[in-house]
Amino acid sequence: MTSLKTLRIDSPLGPITLAASQRGLCGLWFENQKHGPSDVDKQNWQTDAQHPLLQSAAAQLQAYFANEPVVFDLALDLSAGTPFQQSVWQALLGIPSGQTRSYGDLARHLGKAQAMRAVGAAVGRNPVSLIVPCHRILGAAGQLTGYAGGLWRKQALLQLEGHPIAGRISSPLFPE
Repeated sequence: MTSLKTLRIDSPLGPITLAASQRGLCGLWFENQKHGPSDVDKQNWQTDAQHPLLQSAAAQLQAYFANEPVVFDLALDLSAGTPFQQSVWQALLGIPSGQTRSYGDLARHLGKAQAMRAVGAAVGRNPVSLIVPCHRILGAAGQLTGYAGGLWRKQALLQLEGHPIAGRISSPLFPE
């Protein structure tokens, strides 16, 4: 990744790093998230707490975590992925809050019914987690499956959005 502007914010689910290119928001990673940027990637990044897009993203995330109605309306730059990954990430943007889809549903939507594993791999590599809602993808039977930010975060995000996930968890969003 080239020189990006970044901002680190706190959230109820742990620190988040936001990254913006000249084209738009290109990164949203929870601390210790799988498939996040490498230390080499980060070498040319510049912290910019006044960057307008990063400030807007931070404000919208703050509202989201406060359980206020939010429609993320940020310019996105998903160009770091392959054309196939980009098509998966674009499809994720069409899943409304409070709803979920299976990997198979997503693969069929893309016209690639036999490509469930490839779809799953692309979902896992989503660089703008939460805003590009990869947490809304479940297993075929509706079970929680992998999430680069951790399954506990995935469950907390779905609960925040009102999805009827069985069982309660203890998290900063839902303390016992």
